[in-house]
This record gives sequence, C-alpha cells and structure tokens, in this order.
Amino acid sequence: MKELKEILDKHYHIRNNIDELSDNKPDPLVALKNNLHLKHIDEIAVISALLSYGNAGQILKTLRKLDFSILNDRSKIQKAYFPLYRFQSSEDIRAIFLCMNKIIYDGGIKNIFVESYFKENNVISGINAMIEVLRSNVEMTRGLDFLIGRASKHPISSSPLKRWNMFLRWFVRKDNIDLGFWSDKVNKKDLILPLDTHTFRLSKKLGLLSRKIYDLASAIEITNNLKIFCEDDPVKYDFALYRLGQEKLM
Repeated sequence: MKELKEILDKHYHIRNNIDELSDNKPDPLVALKNNLHLKHIDEIAVISALLSYGNAGQILKTLRKLDFSILNDRSKIQKAYFPLYRFQSSEDIRAIFLCMNKIIYDGGIKNIFVESYFKENNVISGINAMIEVLRSNVEMTRGLDFLIGRASKHPISSSPLKRWNMFLRWFVRKDNIDLGFWSDKVNKKDLILPLDTHTFRLSKKLGLLSRKIYDLASAIEITNNLKIFCEDDPVKYDFALYRLGQEKLM
C-alpha cells in the first residue's frame, strides 16, 4: 500500500497542472473554464457534466457550441439553436436549459444540493435531490432520462452517478484542475470517486477494487480505499487515475 500511495501521489502532482486541460488533452473542464466569466456557473457546470459522456473530443466540441450566456433568459432559450448530441436531441438540450432557467429563479442548484446534503450528511442524498428536481421539471424523453439519470436508492447495482460525482469533484475540490466553488458548504472528504470505465479497470488492476460490477458500490469501495492514502481528500486521485487509464500507462 505504501508503494501504491507513492505512485498515486507522484501522478497526482504530475497531473495537477493546467497543461492537462487543452485541445490536445480534451476534458469538459476546458470548456467550463472558458465560461467562468458568465453568471450562473453552477448551472452551466451541471449541464456540462451531464453532457460529458462518450469521446472527450466530441464532448468538448459539443459544449463549445452551447451559448450558456442565455441561461437566464427564457425567451432566448426558446428561440435559440441547439445541437444534438448522441442520445440527446436538440429539443432535449433546450429542455435542460429551460429546466435550469427555472432552477435559477427558484434559488439555484446549490441550494437544492446543500439542503439534502446537510440533512442526510452524505453527497448521495444531495445528488438524488438534484436529480429529482430536474426530472420533475422536464417532460421526460429517452434522451433526458439518460442525461439526468435516476436517483440512487441502493449502491449495489445502482448507477455509479459518474457525471454527478464529477460535477461535485469540480465544485468541491480546489487545486489547479478543480474549481472549489462549493468548498464553503461541502467537505471534500465526503466526495465519491466519479467512476468511469478507465478508472474501473485501473482500480481493479491496482487492487483498489475487489468487486466486478460497475456500480455505485464499486465507486464507494474505491473511494474508501483511497481514504487510506488521503483521508481528507480521497478524490484528489481521480483525475490522475482517469488520465493513466485513458492513456493506458498502467
């Protein structure tokens, strides 16, 4: 375990570098960081995270097509052009913009998360609250069902909630990669690893995961094992694990 900690710490410091976010090393954070001057960055980040599945280059290309400056103007959203992306039609993406517009005027996505997070003292409750509010404010389609996901009732065989946990990593942690905008309300030690296929495969190889099922329980197991190396910030290793798996370096 000591040797593994040294490896992970080394790669965390190598990857905790703004040069890791570029067109040559695409990541949704590249697009998000270009929108930091806009209002309602919380809601912009949620949309960006939910659309972050599939090829990283295509994700970045799609996010750059979206005009997030109109997010607080319902009439502009209704008239705007929206691209389609994989399972989402252009109308699905318009619907998620309109949904976020309503959430903004109802107090914002942060309040929804924080209320449930404080009440239950875990991030899954906060994620479930955000999911339920989004689902209640759209006319559900197959594309929106996939985009938003479903609330997790039990970790075993449940979705790992990868995109939601990735959003929280961006907004709770603060370093050269992550933004830390919610660090005043949410403790980074409570975060869960945003488990994707790269980190799933690599975590099994490194002995961080014993389970064979890609689910929320596996994400929690990996997170708990990473707490052995850094109890206060286990998800700090996520970006390095993702890059190592993506680039097949381990």
